[in-house]
This record gives sequence, structure tokens and C-alpha cells, in this order.
Amino acid sequence: MIEEPFPELPKSAFAKLDSGDDLAFYMQPRLVTHIDERAAAALTGFYRSRVPQGGRVLDLMSSWVSHLPKDGTYAEVVGHGMNAEELGANPRLDRWFVQDFNQNPVLALDDQSFDAALACAGVQYLQRPAEVFNEVRRVLVPGAPFIVSFSNRCFPTKAVEVWRALDISGHAALVKLYLERAGFTDVQVGLLADGQTSDPLVAATGRA
Repeated sequence: MIEEPFPELPKSAFAKLDSGDDLAFYMQPRLVTHIDERAAAALTGFYRSRVPQGGRVLDLMSSWVSHLPKDGTYAEVVGHGMNAEELGANPRLDRWFVQDFNQNPVLALDDQSFDAALACAGVQYLQRPAEVFNEVRRVLVPGAPFIVSFSNRCFPTKAVEVWRALDISGHAALVKLYLERAGFTDVQVGLLADGQTSDPLVAATGRA
């Protein structure tokens, strides 16, 4: 029997209001940002201090913007997302791929091939977070950071049930749980933007 990674959560925790094809939902490109300018600037500053210069970066659940510092230099930035047009419009990405993690959480990437992984404004849609986070840890070099950031925005019909039931503090605890159950260490959660003059923004970081 396969061990349930989140036995404390209800069986319906990862159900969605809209169970239709996710790739079809994201087929229409949305060339908009999912956090406002102040929150995005805070995230860029955080990336500047955490993502190693010259490193290989995996940008998961990305779109047409990656929020990496404009003056940052990286060996390679590989993007993942759900819409080819959005990814193709992202000047930060050296290469990219489209994949529905709710259907297939396995990354076609080599073990220990990245020095950092990022996931901005997408964790709320994962129905198989344990599998996805385990895959991320596999492709990171030991000690590399996985930075998962999120606000209070989402497409509610595509967010999983447990996410819809929680406030932003609950979201932080949930993502911390995802990271710890996947074997990430030194997990830290911080508020990057408090929501008073911008969107709220939280970053949870674990080390592979």
C-alpha cells in the first residue's frame, strides 16, 4: 500500500470545483501579472538574495514573466508552464516545456541538474503536490533552494479545496507541510509584502 503523504488532510483536500481539462482551461494566453508591481518587486529582491548567480534555474508554473532580477546572470533558466504562447514570450527563459502536473508530475529532467527552483503563484492548483515537490527535490543539487511564493489571488474553480478553505496564514502552513513531507530541509516562511500597500506575498523556501 502506498503511504498517504498528507493523512491529516480530508480525502477531498485536492478536489477542484472545475474538474475539466486544465490544459484546455489555460489554452487562452493570459499576458497579465498575477501579483501587483510592489509584490513583484519584493519577490525580485528576494530572488536576488537567494538564487545563485551563474546557477541553473528551474522556473515552474511560469508564464511570460519570471520575476528574476534583470541584471542577474544565470547559466540557464528552464521554464515550465501551461501555455506555450506565454512561455514563448518570456525573455528570461532559455528553454521551456508545457506539462500538466495534475496529470503527470514526473519531470523529464536529470537528477541534480539545477541550482535553484522557483514556483510563483501556482502551488494552489497542484492536486499531486507531494509527487511534484519530490520531483523538484530530485532535480536540485544538494542544498539548493526551492522558493514557493504565493499571494491571495487564484482562479477559484481551479484551486484545490484545501487552499480555498484557508487564509494566507493557512496557505503558508500548508506549503511548509508540502516542502517538509517532500524531504526539504531548513524550511523557512516569510512575508515579503504585507498586503497593506500591495498584494500580500509569502515565500516558503526549503533546501534540497
